[in-house]
Amino acid sequence: MFTVLVLLLCAASSVSAKGAAAAGPRLNNDQLYKFSYTTEVLVDRVRGSKEGSAGYRISSDVNVNLMWRDPGNDDDQLIQLALTNLRIEPASRRSQKKNVLHGSTTESVLGVTKLAALTKPFLLHLKNGKTKAFYSYRAEPATIKNLKRGLASLFQLQFNTGKVIENDVSGRCMVQYKAVAGQVTRTKILETCKTPETGFTTHSQVLGVSRKSSSVTTFTLEDGFIRTASAEEAHSLAVNTRRSAAAKVISRQTLSLVGIEAGPLEVAGKDVAGVVQSIDLKLAALGIIAEKVKSQCKGCPTLLEHWQALQKQLEPASLSKGTAPRSFLALIQSIRKASKDEILKVLKSASKTTLPQAVDAVTSSQTVASMDAMLEFLNFTDAKGLVLQERFLYACGFASHPNERMLQALTDISKGKIGSTDIKESVVIIMGALVYKLCQKGGCNLPVVEQVKKLILEGPESTQVESEVQMYLLALKNSMLLEAIPIFTKYAESEVGAYSTIALTSLQRYDVNLMTEEVKQTVNRVYHQNRRIYEKNVRAAAADVILSSNPSYMEVKNLLLSIGNLPHEMNKYMLSKIQDILRFQLSSSKVIRQVMKDMISHNYDRFSKVGSSSAYSGFMAQSADVTSTYSLDILYSGSGILRRSNMNIYGASKDAMLHGLQVAIEAQGLESLIAATPDEGEENLESFAGMSALLFDVQLRPVTFFKGYSDLMSKMFSMTGEPMNVVKGLILLTDHSEVIQLQSGLKAGAEFQGGLAIDISGGMEISLWYRESKTSVNNRGALVVTGNVTVDMDFMRAGVEVSFETEASLDFITTVQFSEYPFLVCMQMDKTTFPVSEYLTKYESVSSGKSVVSQKSKKQLVPGSEFPLHQENSNMCKKVFDSSW
Repeated sequence: MFTVLVLLLCAASSVSAKGAAAAGPRLNNDQLYKFSYTTEVLVDRVRGSKEGSAGYRISSDVNVNLMWRDPGNDDDQLIQLALTNLRIEPASRRSQKKNVLHGSTTESVLGVTKLAALTKPFLLHLKNGKTKAFYSYRAEPATIKNLKRGLASLFQLQFNTGKVIENDVSGRCMVQYKAVAGQVTRTKILETCKTPETGFTTHSQVLGVSRKSSSVTTFTLEDGFIRTASAEEAHSLAVNTRRSAAAKVISRQTLSLVGIEAGPLEVAGKDVAGVVQSIDLKLAALGIIAEKVKSQCKGCPTLLEHWQALQKQLEPASLSKGTAPRSFLALIQSIRKASKDEILKVLKSASKTTLPQAVDAVTSSQTVASMDAMLEFLNFTDAKGLVLQERFLYACGFASHPNERMLQALTDISKGKIGSTDIKESVVIIMGALVYKLCQKGGCNLPVVEQVKKLILEGPESTQVESEVQMYLLALKNSMLLEAIPIFTKYAESEVGAYSTIALTSLQRYDVNLMTEEVKQTVNRVYHQNRRIYEKNVRAAAADVILSSNPSYMEVKNLLLSIGNLPHEMNKYMLSKIQDILRFQLSSSKVIRQVMKDMISHNYDRFSKVGSSSAYSGFMAQSADVTSTYSLDILYSGSGILRRSNMNIYGASKDAMLHGLQVAIEAQGLESLIAATPDEGEENLESFAGMSALLFDVQLRPVTFFKGYSDLMSKMFSMTGEPMNVVKGLILLTDHSEVIQLQSGLKAGAEFQGGLAIDISGGMEISLWYRESKTSVNNRGALVVTGNVTVDMDFMRAGVEVSFETEASLDFITTVQFSEYPFLVCMQMDKTTFPVSEYLTKYESVSSGKSVVSQKSKKQLVPGSEFPLHQENSNMCKKVFDSSW
């Protein structure tokens, strides 16, 4: 009885397989299906029309016939496809002058070998409408096999609605099918596709590139087979900070049934493998997913030749011009294709003045060869090589997509002998920045990351040397590790002012949701001096943390009640801070308004304090793409000498924020110069002035102007008025590279890079004769961003480049006259008139060397201006300049 039941079930399943509704397209026996097929690709700026796009179209006839079918399953088929009558032409109408294909034949463009390979028949194994195997010849060029895969993928579809994961030429993707009578729509969810070729992108969303993609194929059916198939795939890429710098690639495929004729008979065989072997022993199952294509540059210059052609643009005098970052980006592209020995030749041949820029480019390339070359070239035991060593370290800190090997290299350097103390500090500080970036990419558990985390987390307690403790705290500030919050909380209450300042400014970088009650209580104790007396700049930093961490009603009330009981200039600073939050409508403004309804907290006596300290925020630029804001906080001592100056620039794009720049100048212990009395808690401070910079979310090693009374006096008498350099070099800001695998089998390479040539310097002058001090922060820069989208098929190439560039300067100058009280303070924040240029280049070329290039450009001048500060500052500046005159 059991045997009979099994036989009945087997028979039922056999009938079901033979007679069931088709799961996918079915071919009839002994028939030849003749199709017309076209595939075209277009590249252009996002708003470009088809008529003006670069690109080409491949047209052909396609013969399709059934080679074998499983006798037990009508949906298990082996089909043969053959392209014939191939034609290559421009994707849109062109004049003869602009037609790179004019006078060419398909054979002359493709070459005899590639044409023969493309027209050679290939096989596709379909089961239930899904590709099981793709058979072609291993020796064929990868571009030819991928074009065949693109055609084969059009024959993969299912007749019922639903979502499914499929393999096709694009990779392994989630696909949505929607079936309506006689028609099926296939929508590929491209962000789910997994391919062998992975790219990289900048870790910062603000500086990054956004991509929008879509892929839809519509099939019409007739007698259970494809009558037409129309596919359109589009990808657009745009720079987040300037979305007009955008490019797109569009790929289209059209397959139309022309007729059906009598075709060859099926091949006899038990299974697919046997049938394929009987057709041609050289046919191999290659997989339907596209394979990598190695592009070869014919006639390209060597890296050394490229360097020799560009090095004039990389001289220090040219770094404020747009040609410097543009040459820097071009050099990076060459370095990424070069070997270690080729890179070393460039480093060894560079002049003394261009070598630092070469180090920037080599390190920013972030390849195995470039890192090996730098480690061999630099000698960290030699203190004389400080400039090159620091440029290397800063380039590592700004790396767009660092890997564990880069962090391991810095770890090895830190363990070895280092000739310069400054370099030793920079190595550890930059290691913290790399830990943050690697953790952002999900690499927090990598062995080298765990090793560095342990080093910097235990570092502050492992030494009694003040400079080393600061080094570890700054490394933790860069790392943004959650485990560092308790450490910062502890050091916020340190007796050493520098430790407290670093700890408090570090806490301010964390998400407000991480500010626990314990952290808030500690910060409030510091501000209100519950346990000890603190320096003014420490208390000001504590106030910043309180006001930016969703303060409670009582926290704000206690803070307002403190105004009037603070040192004279700090009263004015806190008052200005509160007013700035209200005016700029920052997050804590709502609770501040609630507290100010209480007349004890908000009254004329409290809010009429005078002084020169101030805090002000404003907009630098506002657009649909990015909003840029600035803030200037200045705190003076009661004697009129600068205590702290803090300038910040932020960039926001969508929901992402970037701390673009922070330049903080601190001075202390200078009251003896003018026989003034120090403020409370600052009586025994050593004379000191220095500057600290944070650039693109990376804290750099602070720079000291002078330390100690003897150093101060020697610097004063040798002071030239020239600013001290803090950061100078070339930075790779935007770095996005990917290969877009198109459903047609073609590949589009997308490369977006942004380079910045920057020079930040600062200085402090004190004139005892005129009883005047002046601090300055000078920012000079040139920015170039380029975006390339190229479709390269060996025999033909089409592409578009969008780019923009600008050169700008921003100066912040503070002049203080302390000959009388209240002393006069004038702050100026100026930007010069600067140009913004946009370029669009489209290009097409064939393997013979013939090419067509079209270019467009647009330039505009953005007028210079002085950024507005509060009205009191304007009135004060007028008095300063009147008295100077």
